Amino acid sequence: MFLKTNDMKHVLQNLFVASFLLFASVQGHAQNCCQKPGDMKLLAMDASFKAAHEAPEPLNYVPETGNMIEFPAKGGATGHAFYVPSPKPTNKVLIVVHEWWGLNDYIKREAENWQKELGNIDVYAIDLYDGQVATNADEAGKLMGGLKAERGAAIVNGLLAKIGKGKKIATIGWCMGGSWSFTSTVLAGKSAAGCVMYYGFPEKDMKKIAPLKADVLYIRGSQDTYITKESVEQLEKDVTKTGRTFTLYSFAAVHAFANPSNPKYDEPSATRAHGLSLEFLKKHLKM
Repeated sequence: MFLKTNDMKHVLQNLFVASFLLFASVQGHAQNCCQKPGDMKLLAMDASFKAAHEAPEPLNYVPETGNMIEFPAKGGATGHAFYVPSPKPTNKVLIVVHEWWGLNDYIKREAENWQKELGNIDVYAIDLYDGQVATNADEAGKLMGGLKAERGAAIVNGLLAKIGKGKKIATIGWCMGGSWSFTSTVLAGKSAAGCVMYYGFPEKDMKKIAPLKADVLYIRGSQDTYITKESVEQLEKDVTKTGRTFTLYSFAAVHAFANPSNPKYDEPSATRAHGLSLEFLKKHLKM
């Protein structure tokens, strides 16, 4: 079949437009599927995200009062946590959730420090990695990317069962732990007293947000290129829909600014954020 010159021009133009639209569609799909800021699974393998997390310095911490405990978890595998008991019987509980490094000595020390500052409270630093601890960003990325939501939820629910009923439970976590702090608060149901999220990945599924029974404090670095301001503001809107209060404090700092092992650790901002968190926890736990 032969085409006239004008017809050929129309065909080539249509082919060009179609090719352009197909290219744009593929690119848009790639961005939507593979470049979602705040997606833990994707960021776990992101080179720049890894580079932003310098490996923590070795720390050989000898616990003063805390010890490792275990408890049954759905699915058969035992769950673990570092438990810092209150000096006297209490119904107040704080669940501490580790960063992507795992339950290392830094988190154990953090758990004991929170127990000292809050006083009459039981503190549990939960282990979502089943005993595995990363010493570099590549290992941490594999552990965070490999954590299945079902297993994480089973560990949290196992700990909640271990804690028992009639408790007032608050949670706190950083980065990946900030996300699981929120999830743990939702799973705690009516026992939940408050949630502190340090630059955690915001939950996007309203069905998972709707059961929330406690207020949320969110700590963010305004220079965070991984957790966008828009995603945090959307979480604020969704939390507000549940009738709970969402308080956001933003600091002129980068992601993980409160981690002393971060080369961009911002001590003044971290100190201020800690004070706000302590104030929030005391208020909601009625300490």
